[in-house]
Amino acid sequence: MGNLSAFIKYHRKKLRLSQEELASKAGVGLRFMREMEQGKETLQMDKVNQVLALFGFELTPDRMQINPYEIIYKYFNIAVKITFKNKLVKFGIIIDEITDIEERKITAWRFVPNNHAINFQNKPDETLVERIEHKDILSIEKQ
Repeated sequence: MGNLSAFIKYHRKKLRLSQEELASKAGVGLRFMREMEQGKETLQMDKVNQVLALFGFELTPDRMQINPYEIIYKYFNIAVKITFKNKLVKFGIIIDEITDIEERKITAWRFVPNNHAINFQNKPDETLVERIEHKDILSIEKQ
């Protein structure tokens, strides 16, 4: 799933909208909405921006990094291996996202390391949870 498709799907579901409802609100067709969420590579930019505008965003150039919305769909609540840009490696479970309210984007993750996972599962305790900054992640994969 591409960055754009994962982003749109995440925000649509967060607002509890169907594809049809979002298409109607954005003034685009249902077929366009489906193609957008399926990651079609050729889409009309003006229509893409119509959809993004509903969430307060627009297409702009940005540095390449791991797509935070893809992390939600592929790596949430499962055992993962995270490699950081400083080459540190951690094993554990991503349990929640941390969103910057002003920028309206995911900036960090709540993460339970493997050595605390059983204790956290038995009795959730915030002292067992780490904050991982999204910008520091080099790669992520299933354990």
